[in-house]
Amino acid sequence: MVFDAQQIVAGLPHLPGVYRMLNAEGAALYVGKARDLKKRVASYFQKQSGLSPRIQLMLGQVSSLETTVTRSEAEALLLENNLIKSLSPRYNILFRDDKSYPYLMLTGHAFPRLAFHRGSLAPQHRYFGPFPNAGAVRESIQLLQKVFRIRTCADSVFENRTRPCLLHQIRRCTAPCVNLVSAEVYTEDVKNAELFLRGKDDDAIERLITRMSAAADRLHYEEAATIRDQIGALRSVREKQFVTNHMARDVDVIACVIEKEIACLNLVMIRGGHHLGGKNFFPKNADGHDIHQIIEAFVSQHYLNCDVPLSIVVSMTHETDGMESMLSERAGQRVQIVANPAGERRVWFDMALKNARMGALQQLSLQVTQGARLQALQQVFNNEAIQRIECFDISHTMGEATVASCVVYDQSTMQKSEYRHFNIDGIKPGDDYAAMREALRRRYKRVVAGEGKLPDLVLIDGGKGQLAVACEVFAEIGLGDVTLVGVAKGEGRKPGLEQLIIPDRPNPIQLEPEHQALHLIQQIRDEAHRFALHGHRARRGKTRKSSTLEKIDGIGAKRRQRLLARFGGLKGLTSASVDDLAQVDGISPAMARRIYDELH
Repeated sequence: MVFDAQQIVAGLPHLPGVYRMLNAEGAALYVGKARDLKKRVASYFQKQSGLSPRIQLMLGQVSSLETTVTRSEAEALLLENNLIKSLSPRYNILFRDDKSYPYLMLTGHAFPRLAFHRGSLAPQHRYFGPFPNAGAVRESIQLLQKVFRIRTCADSVFENRTRPCLLHQIRRCTAPCVNLVSAEVYTEDVKNAELFLRGKDDDAIERLITRMSAAADRLHYEEAATIRDQIGALRSVREKQFVTNHMARDVDVIACVIEKEIACLNLVMIRGGHHLGGKNFFPKNADGHDIHQIIEAFVSQHYLNCDVPLSIVVSMTHETDGMESMLSERAGQRVQIVANPAGERRVWFDMALKNARMGALQQLSLQVTQGARLQALQQVFNNEAIQRIECFDISHTMGEATVASCVVYDQSTMQKSEYRHFNIDGIKPGDDYAAMREALRRRYKRVVAGEGKLPDLVLIDGGKGQLAVACEVFAEIGLGDVTLVGVAKGEGRKPGLEQLIIPDRPNPIQLEPEHQALHLIQQIRDEAHRFALHGHRARRGKTRKSSTLEKIDGIGAKRRQRLLARFGGLKGLTSASVDDLAQVDGISPAMARRIYDELH
């Protein structure tokens, strides 16, 4: 059936909605929203000479068009974003889904704990943020520890302490675990911390001044001096972090630049009047789109699953009413989008713009560097087709908890979403050859079955033995066109002395330490090693924590839980005496002796 654009346009209404352009296979090419569906869709087919080459290429692939009418432009914007997230159209600007943003949390305990949090928000706790990155949260926790001395320890540790920890000794905690601070004073510290996090610094300082004066009147000069130091520290922190009293306390500042087809968007977060830092985003499929389209795509996609501030500063000349309506509906209160900012907002926008430009230039430099490295690698192996590289490594501790890693390099960058761990069981402990054989079989049997892409080059972290195993597996599976290379560590395991072992070549290749190809191989090999070690440590820790107790007769799930909770983990349990073990509910003296003997 021939696609007749004019006939379809003629049947569209003058109403807000969403349109989807599909190819012959029914896959979505583009999803867009419109205040007037008829006018918006017609604009694609009336004057194609004014469209960008990218859009003209897309229109040449359109075989059908679907539309959905909505009640408002705001509703259309929300539906458009949901469809973009679910369909990932080839010609839409896409911002990668990041992990949920981190928060700083004050728990709902009698003695609240200050903690890092990522994930869903529980109603019994108080949350502050979101922060642009985990580092900003941890820095804030350190500052609050210094000023307000609130506990950060886990509940299992807090409930079983018998003496103050090191944090109390260095004046970072008031030690509520051993009752060295009253509930009233601790609650006051938590309240002041909360005021500070909400941007009410003056209120927090006034409360501290009142406490200091009261302590001095009671002749408790040491307590008054401690509070005086808190006030000084709080003022020092405020001078470093506070933005302004005149600017709205919850603001996001968004700036975008395009440098030689590299688009970078910088987001600056201000919460409670405090500058929390910024973050760069690099959209996909942004070629041929202008800055306003990129910002609009970011706003609609980013705030669907993220808290919306009261004010968003952007540089746009297009109308923002539809976005304001959608964000206000999402936030449950009026959200203002400030276009073309002036005054104080302009200062912050200029900073975000500078950061975005720096990010774009850095990304451009990185692409040039990675391109040169890849080209050098292609020349070493005389294969210009090499684009996708996979690398394998094995990690274990004397044969315990063996884990193999597979990391992927493609499109001039590491593709972390495609990394894989393989837990290796059923082999002789320490047999790296068997572990490598198992990992390669499991990986490439799936690829042959159509699950995943076939690499152009496979790097094996190891010598001739590991490479021989890889050759056997690939011959067994029937993958004879993939280049295999063993990366053997050089003398003294020094970087730059690696030897590249290639099948059917009598002598290994040793590149110069400054060779671009060697740098790329080292980058991928080191990432495979890091990822394997990470998986091994996680598996080993889980095994050691559970298996030792599970082997003891009479120790079920409930008793294991009581023991680990009482002593704060396996390390504390191992350090406990027989008498300490016998004090746990459900543990008899005979069982305590059996547990002690098994652990030692």
